Amino acid sequence: MNLIRNYRNWRRYRDTVSELNRLSTRELTDLGISRSDIHYVARKAV
Repeated sequence: MNLIRNYRNWRRYRDTVSELNRLSTRELTDLGISRSDIHYVARKAV
């Protein structure tokens, strides 16, 4: 079960990073996120 949960968490993290990277700098700023914060925000989403 841990393996499945870890895989799902990794996918959620990866998908979140991908989605945030697709946004423009302006859109990220509107959300209160800087480019350097993307990985931190994605980790918090998991």
